[in-house]
Amino acid sequence: MKRTSRDIRTANRYEVLRQIIAESPTSRQELAAATGLSLATVATLVGELLDLRMITEVGFEDSAGGRPRGLVAVNASGGALIGVDIAETYVHVELFDLALNVLARADEDMRPGESRPEQVVGHVATAVGSVVAQAGVEAARVLGVGVSVPGQVDRDTGVAEYAPNWDWHDVPLLDLLAEQIAYPLYLDNPLRACAVAELWFGAARGRGDAVVVNLGTGVGAGLALGGGLHRGVSNSAGEWGHTTLVLDGRLCHCGNHGCVETYVGAPGIMQNLRELSPQSPLLHPGDQTATIDALARAIGADDPVALKVVRDTARYLGAGISDLINLLNPEVVVLSSWVAARLGEPLLGEVRRAVARHALRRPLAATEIVLSPIPTDPVSLGAATFALEGALQSAGQRQGTTKRTTLARSRTAPPS
Repeated sequence: MKRTSRDIRTANRYEVLRQIIAESPTSRQELAAATGLSLATVATLVGELLDLRMITEVGFEDSAGGRPRGLVAVNASGGALIGVDIAETYVHVELFDLALNVLARADEDMRPGESRPEQVVGHVATAVGSVVAQAGVEAARVLGVGVSVPGQVDRDTGVAEYAPNWDWHDVPLLDLLAEQIAYPLYLDNPLRACAVAELWFGAARGRGDAVVVNLGTGVGAGLALGGGLHRGVSNSAGEWGHTTLVLDGRLCHCGNHGCVETYVGAPGIMQNLRELSPQSPLLHPGDQTATIDALARAIGADDPVALKVVRDTARYLGAGISDLINLLNPEVVVLSSWVAARLGEPLLGEVRRAVARHALRRPLAATEIVLSPIPTDPVSLGAATFALEGALQSAGQRQGTTKRTTLARSRTAPPS
């Protein structure tokens, strides 16, 4: 799609605020140097963010002989953002200030059979109400709620088009949520949420091309190409978890056989363990979290079964990541989400070794493979960032409307 001047201005506003959040306090000159924008453009965007009370002036820095440079910093108390991580087995919600510090958390477990849309919406509404109450935030201060839901999402219409693990088809999720949640709502999926979190705050920040591999119950790859989020023509880019890894392999929820997800997602890892050691005490049937946690503890104790499961899982994962490296030639591949966080460095080391066996030498030499450095839930953080971006975009549209209205009035006003 051709980008309009409004799109470019919105992207520049994101970039300036992103830099201020990362480097507070900072000067307009430092922002211009970091973003590559002109000082005049930065000064205008800083003025807009000051008007929105998202940032604040915090004094001056000393300079060698010149005029002191004014410093700006994020106004943490200028608003609140909520990020909702809807997963196959839980709803996790976090409330953030504008510096993206976590002020409150809430969890709702979803038992098997509790995946009907109205049940999921009820869990989300309960958790959102909980974090607002915990933080003691006035409703007017909540700028928005970003919601991440697994599967393919039409973010413009707010429809969850297809969630294979729940057999959802064309669920009007945003409308259902709006019946119980009064704040502005923004919908997308965890692939985009993790990628946005890494772009704003994590390992993809400042990188031109990055792949964020989301390892949870489901699996996918968020793509940050050319310094921005790559969505594809129908917001469906990144469904790497449903590419074929093993011909005629395991049956996937999507209906195909041998998908990447069936070997490296949490249920796939459980199957790897079950096939290696059917009676293993590490296996907790029906409980993905307990099984992955048990594996993580056993790896730390050098348990041979756990080590073999992680090695086998990494072989599949490494083969799939090699395809991404050969195809996209990214600067960094980030292992993200809860399975990657729990299995940590042992998984990362095995994946690097497996990728080295499969990827072409030249693209591999330019790619770093790392664990996500984000200390909180990256999906919730990314979802909250959707809300922040939405608030910035809405503010920009309001400012544009005000300017056009003012201009129209000046043209039609009688001469003085």
